[in-house]
Amino acid sequence: MKKNLFLLFALILSGLFISAIVAPKEATETIKWYTWEEAIAMYKKEPKKIFIDVYTDWCHWCKVMDKSTFPDAEVASYMNKYFYAVKLNAEQREDIQFDNHTFKYIAQGSRGVHELAHALLDGKLGYPSFVYLDEQLSRITISPGYKKPEDMIKELKFIGENIFLTSTWENYLQNKTKK
Repeated sequence: MKKNLFLLFALILSGLFISAIVAPKEATETIKWYTWEEAIAMYKKEPKKIFIDVYTDWCHWCKVMDKSTFPDAEVASYMNKYFYAVKLNAEQREDIQFDNHTFKYIAQGSRGVHELAHALLDGKLGYPSFVYLDEQLSRITISPGYKKPEDMIKELKFIGENIFLTSTWENYLQNKTKK
């Protein structure tokens, strides 16, 4: 009996040891998220593209992205290198000052929407949605919906490396699958 307990204990410990060895590495780098105001201040010092994650607190797929896509080491590294990343709650109630305008929360029904989120998404309020701004703060594109890490990386590279200037998204994806 003691021998069996000892053997069971040894197997449990070795299993824990093995799982610790093969456990996936946690990201050594995480995305540096900015508020809108912080990103604009950083942009004024050193212009760089801006990535805006337009989300809501109740959005299931937004939470999945926060747990699975954004913590990915490659996504985090790439995001930090090419973008100022902004989290923008589409239902936040705090005003945002930008370009001599005050963007406010507008109550609508049971929820409401922030004017900046509404403007960035052209009124097409689906979450999550990602907005990319270029180095002149002009919108490059709106990208709606959940994305797995491997899909997010493709999109980040397409925008971050300015491939969008010389290729369509469809051609870019076709070329990626050929490689």
